[in-house]
Amino acid sequence: MKKYQTIDLTYSAFFICLMAIGSNITFWIPFLAIPIGGVSVPVSLQTFISILAGIILGKRLAAFSIFGYLLLGIAGVPVFAQMQSGIFVLFGYTGGFLLSFIVTAYLAGLIIEIKKPFTKRSIFLASLSGTLVNYLIGVTYMYIAMNTWMGLEVSYYASWVSMIPFLIKDLGLSLFITFALYSVIQRLSLLQKKHI
Repeated sequence: MKKYQTIDLTYSAFFICLMAIGSNITFWIPFLAIPIGGVSVPVSLQTFISILAGIILGKRLAAFSIFGYLLLGIAGVPVFAQMQSGIFVLFGYTGGFLLSFIVTAYLAGLIIEIKKPFTKRSIFLASLSGTLVNYLIGVTYMYIAMNTWMGLEVSYYASWVSMIPFLIKDLGLSLFITFALYSVIQRLSLLQKKHI
């Protein structure tokens, strides 16, 4: 089993902080929450950040970081959307999205590791795959939660349709990750060559 160094844990802590900040955009800007099936679903940057973690940190450290973020929230630190905390949040309609961030980060990191070196194609594939897995798990969980313990009648199709605004946002961010991150990597490579 790989032992993490201090720098790895520092990066991990940084992404845990980013996840906490990204989850609470609607706490400071309430109108960004979108009403769906009688409940208000907050817009967040967590899908974007979990994918970014996978690409930058690698599959294991990224998944470890997201797991740490979830543990922090379960322990009572208000790092979940709308400054919530506690294990009960995982049983809400967005609980599946929270749990899926571990898989999202791991998958994005795995694809980058398989497709090395960094290219626009590999970054986009990691971003797109992470986003789709995030929504597949999240929407399915939301549908089950609403139709069982939350006592709401919502079809699986309606669950997917209701998430289209969020999906468009996250697909757009996938494109942003692709071009922005690839541009940064190219510039860093040029700087390294100049100093060799």
